[in-house]
Amino acid sequence: MSEGGFSPSARIFVAGHRGLVGSALVRKLQQLGARQLILRSRDQLDLTSQVAVEKFFATERPDYVFLAAAKVGGIHANSTYPAEFIRDNLAIQTNVIHSAWKHQTRKLLFLGSSCIYPRDCPQPIREEYLLTGPLEPTNEAYAIAKIAGLKMCQAYRRQYGFNAIVAMPTNLYGPGDNFHPDNSHVVPGLMKRIVEAKVTDAPQVTIWGSGRPLRELMHADDMADALLLLMDRYDAAEMVNVGSGQEVSIAELARTIADVVGYRGEFVFDASKPDGTPRKALDNGKLISLGWRQRITLTDGLASTYGWFLSEASAYRK
Repeated sequence: MSEGGFSPSARIFVAGHRGLVGSALVRKLQQLGARQLILRSRDQLDLTSQVAVEKFFATERPDYVFLAAAKVGGIHANSTYPAEFIRDNLAIQTNVIHSAWKHQTRKLLFLGSSCIYPRDCPQPIREEYLLTGPLEPTNEAYAIAKIAGLKMCQAYRRQYGFNAIVAMPTNLYGPGDNFHPDNSHVVPGLMKRIVEAKVTDAPQVTIWGSGRPLRELMHADDMADALLLLMDRYDAAEMVNVGSGQEVSIAELARTIADVVGYRGEFVFDASKPDGTPRKALDNGKLISLGWRQRITLTDGLASTYGWFLSEASAYRK
């Protein structure tokens, strides 16, 4: 960490510490010697409750806040539960940002999502392309909530001088991911189905869509490194894209996962199902200029994710 910047020895609240990004942040902070981590499970602190969040901040008074808590999911979940996605995410971020400012948090980092950008954005996507076109309909509710969080951080900075920064991550994966069959993102969703096909000796796996859409992927541990760098070195109102700069098609991703888990069957692509956004690559030039570099390759990252999945789900070991 830089001299005079973020200190791991401070009181640090990681909101969403059991999630994909939050757990990676905790691992990294513990490696750096953090001894005053403030962590609360959903049962211990309901972030959608204004009263609960206000009481928490009044008592704990964290110096730094990583706002990684959110209701998240893939295409199916976003399409099925749009009311919950916009309601819960608006509540979480509104409560945390306001209480952090009110109780003199030194700095807050809000984690957005690359789905805030227009569906048919020029590629790679630059930060200034926000609000220049229509959103992808399948995750519009979630995207609007995240845009509101970004604008709230900027408004609190402009009106109150609150040091709130915003990071916009690309598609993430890694240990601690959500492998729910309906509510998962692309990597865990594909991995679980391919592992199940291997265990049951299924000859083929059906995948939603054409397989042609491209996805930029980043391992959660690389994301944690980027967020700690931003907390330490970045203090401006403009959001920062956090991406790996490397893309893979859904079809190629499925084949790579199959190689990692040892599945030898075939893939059938159901073009009657939605593809989602055709391409979503972030311009990470601003992040690179701050000194960040990717460490984990896709194959190595998928292997570590597969190992974690097996350790958590013994029924799939074969």
